[in-house]
Amino acid sequence: MKIYLDHAATTPLEPSVLEAMKPYFCNFFGNPSSTHSFGKETKEAIEDTRYKIARFLGANEDEIVFTSSGTEANNLAIKGVCFANKNKNHIITSQIEHHSVLEVCHFLEKEGFSVTYLPVDSYGFVSPDDVKKAITKKTILISIMHANNEIGTIEDIEEIGKIAWENDIYFHTDCVQTCSHIPLDVNSINADLVSISAHKLYGPKGVGALYIRRGTRIKPLLHGGGHEKGLRSSTENTPGIVGFGKAIEIAEDLMQDEIKKLTFLRDKLINGIMERVSARLNGHPEKRLPCNVNVSIKSINGEKLLLYLDREGIAASSASACSSSNEGPSHVLNAIGVPEEFIYGSIRFTLGRKTSDEEIDYVLDVLPKIVQKIEIASPIR
Repeated sequence: MKIYLDHAATTPLEPSVLEAMKPYFCNFFGNPSSTHSFGKETKEAIEDTRYKIARFLGANEDEIVFTSSGTEANNLAIKGVCFANKNKNHIITSQIEHHSVLEVCHFLEKEGFSVTYLPVDSYGFVSPDDVKKAITKKTILISIMHANNEIGTIEDIEEIGKIAWENDIYFHTDCVQTCSHIPLDVNSINADLVSISAHKLYGPKGVGALYIRRGTRIKPLLHGGGHEKGLRSSTENTPGIVGFGKAIEIAEDLMQDEIKKLTFLRDKLINGIMERVSARLNGHPEKRLPCNVNVSIKSINGEKLLLYLDREGIAASSASACSSSNEGPSHVLNAIGVPEEFIYGSIRFTLGRKTSDEEIDYVLDVLPKIVQKIEIASPIR
């Protein structure tokens, strides 16, 4: 049996998405910027997807800019706003953001900007009061993710967006992990900028989008032919964009049913793990993504646990462990205060559209046996 439980890293391409993309590799290949019929065909397909994404987000079509990824969308949002509004130089973000936000902030600090990295509580929540207290006369941007990619905690971005709006500050939120998995409306959260990515919702890799509210002052990162209203020069990835549109369309139809199904399986997996091994749940038990299970198992090496799981056909990820021998535990788990005896035994299971009850049963059968084997062979004490 092979079980894929790493959907937060990437999702499999939905077969119908691939079918929608195929004609745009060979039959409809024109450059969307060309004025002849070949170009018009691909331009129409791109605009159709722009409409679908805008409708899904509660936005206007001219507020959607296509990018190559969620990472590029985050870079364009944060750098673009900061460089376009240099009369202010202060950014507010959190300690648990994705690296594509944190590294941008580190870069901007070297460029003369000031950044406040807000702490979080033991569940990973950013306090709206802390956001309010951090605001200065120089604050230009608040960037807080919708839900954390590691521990799944859903932030109170409605309240944070309201604070930003009341103080005339741009608000950006990284919604790569949430778009199509939980309800999202750009107006209800008062967002000026929202980053999303196709491959996290059963679409193709290599395409993302940034919602930019009308009136937002922003500078492009890429200069060239003036594509995407001058905000993202580069010939558009037509097949990828078409696939994005089809994936959004499918997600819109399935989202409510998927939320119910995945929440049930998520809780079954969490409760089953807690009953069988000495573990702690990371993130909030209820205010978390329907697909996310992040646990730390006491005195266990998470990387070794992943290897054993993989041998049993189970794909997951280690949200705590080192990505190299020179790095420490996850910045997210450090920020929420996971105790030392648990932090190296953290593992993230992220469920998906095809995850079944039988697969969860299999994981719950295999996991305790692996933990026992590791404890006997090489415990961490």
